[in-house]
Amino acid sequence: MEIVKDVQKKFGQRLAELRKEKGWSQEKLSLESEMARSYLGGVERGKRNISLINICKLAETLGVKPADLMQFD
Repeated sequence: MEIVKDVQKKFGQRLAELRKEKGWSQEKLSLESEMARSYLGGVERGKRNISLINICKLAETLGVKPADLMQFD
């Protein structure tokens, strides 16, 4: 399960990076994506296992491809 936690953490860091590139707060991303800020915070901290549907929804909201959210080492 170590690899799962590592992937969740890297995904969260990437999400935060893309969000900050837009100059958005978690609150702004929450409003634009219609997802709870607390949920997004958990995703960014690597504590939540995000669904494929939510990955696609966040990508659309941020104006990127879903694969862009998975661009991490």
